[in-house]
Amino acid sequence: MAAAHIIFIPGTLLVGVVIGFILGGRAARDAAAAQHRAEEAKAARKAAREAGRQQPTE
Repeated sequence: MAAAHIIFIPGTLLVGVVIGFILGGRAARDAAAAQHRAEEAKAARKAAREAGRQQPTE
């Protein structure tokens, strides 16, 4: 019984680390992409605001 635990417990931990690494990497990529989209949207709003200021009013 103890021999099975010597193999099972580290194996389970290793599988958990691998799954966590995969899911964590995916989450980090998604977060970076969301931040990039937010920065692009902010830049677009700023450009539109600047364009509106430069138009002459009649």
